[in-house]
Amino acid sequence: MDRAKEGTKRSLITEGSGVPVGIAVGPANRNDFKLVEETFSGMPLIPPVCQKGLILHLCLDKGYDYDEVRELCAEFGFTAHIKARGEEAKLIKRKAGYKARRWVVERTHSWMNRFRRILTRWEKKAANYLALLHFSCAWIIYKCAGIFG
Repeated sequence: MDRAKEGTKRSLITEGSGVPVGIAVGPANRNDFKLVEETFSGMPLIPPVCQKGLILHLCLDKGYDYDEVRELCAEFGFTAHIKARGEEAKLIKRKAGYKARRWVVERTHSWMNRFRRILTRWEKKAANYLALLHFSCAWIIYKCAGIFG
C-alpha cells in the first residue's frame, strides 16, 4: 500500500497571541520535525541568544520530539516544551484558568485558511505559494495591529 501523501504542509511559528513570525512550506509526506530549521530560517528577525534574562519558550507537540529539534531550538535561542498528544487537554480539565498554548498556532492556520487562494493550492511553484502565505501573514499582522498598539 502506498502511504505517500500529496499536497502541501505549512510549518508556522507564532508569538503568544497568534501573530505569525515565521513560515515554511514543504511536501505533505515530510515529517514535521524536518521543517523546523527552514521555519526558523523564515523568521525575519532571529531572536538574540546571548541577551541576559531573555527566555523564549517554544511549545511543540509530539511530532517534534527529537533530539535534533531540541538542538535546533537551543541554537536559535528557544527553550523547547514538547507535550504529548492530549496532555494539554488533560491539564485544561484539571486546572481552572489553564490556557493551552499550541492551539494559538492552530487558530492562526484557521485565519490563513480564510484566504481562499491559500486553502486550496493552485500554484505549481512553491515560491509563488510561499509568497501568498507571506501576504496572508502580513494581512493578519495588519488586522491584529489594533490589539498590540
